[in-house]
Amino acid sequence: MRYRTVVPVLLAALALTLAACGSSSKSSTSNAGSTTTAGGSGGKLIQRDAANASKPTITIGSKNFTEEFVLGNIYAQALQAAGYKVKTQLNLGSEQIAYKALRGGQISAYPEYTGTALTSFYKVQITDVPKDAQATYQLVKKDAAKQGVVALAPTPFTDSNGFAMTAAGAKQAGDPKTLSDLKAKAPALTIAGPPECRQREDCLLGLESIYGLHFKKFIPVDPAKRHEVLTSGQVNVSEVFTTDGQIKADNLVLLTDDKHMFPPYNATMLVRKNVLDAAGPDFAKVVEQVGQGLTTPVMQELNSRVDLDKEPPAQVASEYLKEAGYVK
Repeated sequence: MRYRTVVPVLLAALALTLAACGSSSKSSTSNAGSTTTAGGSGGKLIQRDAANASKPTITIGSKNFTEEFVLGNIYAQALQAAGYKVKTQLNLGSEQIAYKALRGGQISAYPEYTGTALTSFYKVQITDVPKDAQATYQLVKKDAAKQGVVALAPTPFTDSNGFAMTAAGAKQAGDPKTLSDLKAKAPALTIAGPPECRQREDCLLGLESIYGLHFKKFIPVDPAKRHEVLTSGQVNVSEVFTTDGQIKADNLVLLTDDKHMFPPYNATMLVRKNVLDAAGPDFAKVVEQVGQGLTTPVMQELNSRVDLDKEPPAQVASEYLKEAGYVK
């Protein structure tokens, strides 16, 4: 078991932030001494409001991979701590399925990635997506509002898509460091990705049009199998997420996106406006509060507890909320 508490990860990220901002040693020591400091939460517990129990039940959804399961459970449990009645419908499927469920009223909200929202729902060409995370979020917020959807403040972490190889596989392919390095070898290599990768500009289509990579074969796989097909030798290259714990654990080679094909992928909670209006201000407050502590190192740790330590996502979410000081 590689389990460790998430608090040191949170505090390490906080310490780096304080150092970068030129904080005094006195204030740094004070913050580092608190085990309930989490991304600006101020050590405050989520406050339960009994009035929230009388409001309509909130249904939190998610897409179909580890990080979405963790995020969905974190938000659901946090909202429960605030007094809301909450149900979950996790593992809905791809972003198209999840967004359709949101707009159709099957779910109230679900976590989505800013770059994905722009390219998949709002018809923004991948080359037109801003490279700045905040600019990307503002564009998502504007476009979502036109469809009766509110995009809440994004998380600090960005879970970009990426492509990885095993160390042995990379050595056989000439030790590529970037996606461009694969151009000569691609015709002999097999690549894996989720089924929708075949039609996405930030996946297979982009690899072909932006990088000129034409692989021997594309194999569609469930996102949960993205590392298994790679480490078992079924494919040479697999799409991964940059917050995957397996990248470090399996000593994978994450190929650099040297032509900047991938836009920012910070997580934002998409919620129908009518749901948010009925839920009152606590909904957005709680979602944004717990999201502030979700840095890249924290997300990698939480994902690895599920994928490597085999903990249930609901348990990992509960641990995060307690360790970060949001619930007792």
